[in-house]
Amino acid sequence: MKSSIAEYCRLLRLGNHIVKHYEDIKAETHEEFLLKILEVEYECREVVKKNRAIKAATFDMLKTFETYEFKKVSIPKSTSIEDIKSGAFIDRKENLILYGGVGLGKTHLATSIGIEACNNGKKVKFYRTATLVNELIDAKENGSLTKLMRKLKKMDLIICDEWGYIPLDTDGAQLLFNVISECYEKRSIILTTNLEFSKWNNIFYNDRLTSAIVDRLVHYSHLLIFEGPSHRVENSILRNNQ
Repeated sequence: MKSSIAEYCRLLRLGNHIVKHYEDIKAETHEEFLLKILEVEYECREVVKKNRAIKAATFDMLKTFETYEFKKVSIPKSTSIEDIKSGAFIDRKENLILYGGVGLGKTHLATSIGIEACNNGKKVKFYRTATLVNELIDAKENGSLTKLMRKLKKMDLIICDEWGYIPLDTDGAQLLFNVISECYEKRSIILTTNLEFSKWNNIFYNDRLTSAIVDRLVHYSHLLIFEGPSHRVENSILRNNQ
């Protein structure tokens, strides 16, 4: 009997969750049993879908809100911690700019937001900005830029980590501008940066291009400012005092 159930599950592409769990289900009616077994299958599929979305996002590391504290972050009045954690700003096609020194938790927060968005059914892509630019340049050279841009257009949230850490050449700057323009009013972006707006020209070396990028990003953005000593420095001091 169990082998037959397993075979029908295979034919119906139901996986092996039902076979694993049906003997443990307690129910007083056929309807209750059917409901519970469907709940098991649905919950298992949701877990698989969330894990697949997180994997596709290509986060550098997996960090969640469970281990995050907002002590070093100034939240603007235009948003709230609850909005940030729930990803409500994504539904409104708004952006977050996470600005501050190194080691203050900007990437941790951006990743936590991204993972929560994946768990809520959103499509997310995480990039170090230099990596995104390199992919864009490579795609342009091998003729697959349209395909890459089509892929990015499907995202609900694009995270650009370490924005401004490396200066860009003319092609890289223009391609990155195209991505920002395509996202404008259509999908959300999170930037993590330690470079204030007035110094962004050091990235793009073009006043008009810099102004256009800042204009599109800032229009629907919330600026979160990170201040204080680096977490990594603090942890190093703690270790040295032991």
